[in-house]
Amino acid sequence: MFILPSLLLTLGVTPAPPPPPAAEPRGIVESLKVGGEGGWDYITLDAKAGRLYVPRSTHVMVLDLKGKVLGDIPGTAGVHGVALARDLDLGFASNGRANTMTVFKLSTLAVVKEVKTTGDNPDAILYEPATGTVFTFNGKGQNATVFDARTLEVKGTLPMGGKPEFSVCDGKGQVFVNVEDTSELLSINARTLKVEARWSLKPLEEPSGLAMDVAGKRLFSVGRNKLMAVVDATSGKLVTTLPIGAGCDGADFDPATGIAYASNGEGSLTLAKADAAGIYKVLATVPTQPGARTMVVDPGTHLVYLPTAQWGPAPAARPGERSRPPMVPGSFHILVVR
Repeated sequence: MFILPSLLLTLGVTPAPPPPPAAEPRGIVESLKVGGEGGWDYITLDAKAGRLYVPRSTHVMVLDLKGKVLGDIPGTAGVHGVALARDLDLGFASNGRANTMTVFKLSTLAVVKEVKTTGDNPDAILYEPATGTVFTFNGKGQNATVFDARTLEVKGTLPMGGKPEFSVCDGKGQVFVNVEDTSELLSINARTLKVEARWSLKPLEEPSGLAMDVAGKRLFSVGRNKLMAVVDATSGKLVTTLPIGAGCDGADFDPATGIAYASNGEGSLTLAKADAAGIYKVLATVPTQPGARTMVVDPGTHLVYLPTAQWGPAPAARPGERSRPPMVPGSFHILVVR
């Protein structure tokens, strides 16, 4: 029998509160068919322009947020990543096999210049806006080249003491970078070009992706041993570690939702967030697809973009080596996850 709320109150009975709204379902909402040949690494989002910059081994594809090709930046041998300086109308690509950085106009995508790095295999690349500098983190060179973003002249070379991986900055002159083979996180002053601190990330091993909550002064480093380390960006103190999936190579943070993400090459996306007491916990593990190991989140729409492809059967492995399955030609696509 249905009893009106007013009658319940008359009878002295407090009506039960309405059930909480169901949590928004999480999962793949779209797959952007892109195609083309070549591998990929770090994907970069220009949210204001509605563009994705996707490194494809020898060139950089420029896409809209529906996967339509808007342009292409050629001649980027072994390209790993792209950094954007919207205030200068410039983009920068790190070319790992050429040991160079390609500079191009954001407005036209025309190449401006290609400059040599001071170390081999430039991998991660970062634009630091407070100092107007560009950092290429050179994996085999175990150092970082710092360029003046306007003149494109080298300002300095910083030894990393190991193989640098992904990097982030706070927008105020402080740069942070993972060092993969030493399991460390470095804090760099972009004004003095000095490494100010080296923080151990143990028990995390082989850190790759890195993200930052600038307002909360927290860093999120992800490692190959299926852990995310949450680190205080001021003291370097390890706040906690959280379980993630295997094969993780990317991390990001959404400042509007407070969610940190880890993209796992096994085919999953880990979401983590601090609760009201400041304790970080895993919120969800969302199925994606194998190979979706890097990612970027749009802070406006809260959609996550993950590049991947379809894979053929792996060939027989040689003794002591790991066999990788080949990419099916033309199958490259970008998953969109809510």
